[in-house]
Amino acid sequence: MAPYRDDRAVNAAELLIRRSRGIGDAGSLIRHNVKVLRGVLLQDNRGFVKVWNKSSKSTMMYENGKIYFDNYQNCYSCVHAEPQVLYKLPRRSKLEKFEDALLCQSPLDRTLASPSDQKPCLLALTADNWLYRLSAETGEELQRVYLSSKHKFRYLGWDVPQEMFYVKSVQNKATSLARQAGVTQNTVMHLAIFNVFPLQIVGILEINKKIFGNGVTDVVLSQGVLVVSYSNKSVKLYSFEHIVQRYMKETLTLGKQSSLLGGKSVGDVPFGIPVNIQITDRPPVLFEVSCADNSVQMGGYPWHYIYTPPHKNHKGTHHICSLKDSTIVITVTSSGRTVKKRFHQLDDDPDQETFRIVEYEDELDLLAVVVTNGEEEEGRAQIRLHDNQSGQLLRTVDLVEPWDETFRHELFFDKDTIVHIEQKNTSFCCHVYKLKVAGK
Repeated sequence: MAPYRDDRAVNAAELLIRRSRGIGDAGSLIRHNVKVLRGVLLQDNRGFVKVWNKSSKSTMMYENGKIYFDNYQNCYSCVHAEPQVLYKLPRRSKLEKFEDALLCQSPLDRTLASPSDQKPCLLALTADNWLYRLSAETGEELQRVYLSSKHKFRYLGWDVPQEMFYVKSVQNKATSLARQAGVTQNTVMHLAIFNVFPLQIVGILEINKKIFGNGVTDVVLSQGVLVVSYSNKSVKLYSFEHIVQRYMKETLTLGKQSSLLGGKSVGDVPFGIPVNIQITDRPPVLFEVSCADNSVQMGGYPWHYIYTPPHKNHKGTHHICSLKDSTIVITVTSSGRTVKKRFHQLDDDPDQETFRIVEYEDELDLLAVVVTNGEEEEGRAQIRLHDNQSGQLLRTVDLVEPWDETFRHELFFDKDTIVHIEQKNTSFCCHVYKLKVAGK
């Protein structure tokens, strides 16, 4: 059978036949399936209908078809006509509560030694320094690792391109007694870096003032780069690969003995994981820039970076620069007013309406723009779906619930599902809309 052409209409029945016969690669089938879904979504007889809502006193999170309630204890699946309970975990004590969590799932091009390593999972960090790997479908415990009895870990973060994640400790701050005694606290924080598929420790490193200088406010790992932020608004980038190659004292394996622990097993109580990446001098700085909110993003081909200069008159603007020589390619306002060459202008009229959120659905290549009518307490919101390539308005979705502009809002657009989470003072409410045939 001849391959599909881009301009050819996609037939859903034919796709099912091709899949049942094993014809074509999985990537092509997925792309054509998504094209069918986009076409269905934009049909005149289809619309998004509110099907479900739920309130809670604790934070709510949505990710990849799942809604998490009660600090990740309860999980609802959104793949059905309306959300259904996927699992509920036993209540945890304050000492064992989840501090942070990451959803970990991805198609693999290889078979791993243990079947459980293949499963989508929730990586959860507890207040008593345990890292759990739980089944994303059942909540079953698949693996757990004890991190440390010396360092208090609290945050999780992804470095997706490297198939890594990091666990970050709280910052060490000198006590008033230590300052009075003239004791200098040089350790700022610790980072534990893991590989996924399967879960394996890369190492723990210390962020020290003697190495990275004074004024360190935050550290993250992104695209294989250690990003260090400073109180003077500067951001410095270091090669994590270089740091590992130069400063790693010992390769660690979870459950195996380590000389750095006196022969004790890595990841077991009470020793946890040793600091095996010991930086003794300042690594080379790959790149440095001063920016507002210590925020800089990199990507594209060739490489570019986006940042906001740290001056008040630049607030709300973003400079896109070449990484090679820092030449400014374009300057964009927060509402996109200067981006007019490729797009129909997506602009708001503050007297009539205001852009609140812009969400990108990467599989459907659609932009969801939340627009409000300017009334604070009983205002109304509308979601406008635009083609990402041209900016053309394709359809609108009116939200049923009022949009109070004084509250915090989040919106998620995920194929045939729209999730709106709002925080009302100390409570949260989740509203779910599903794609349905009009009138049903």
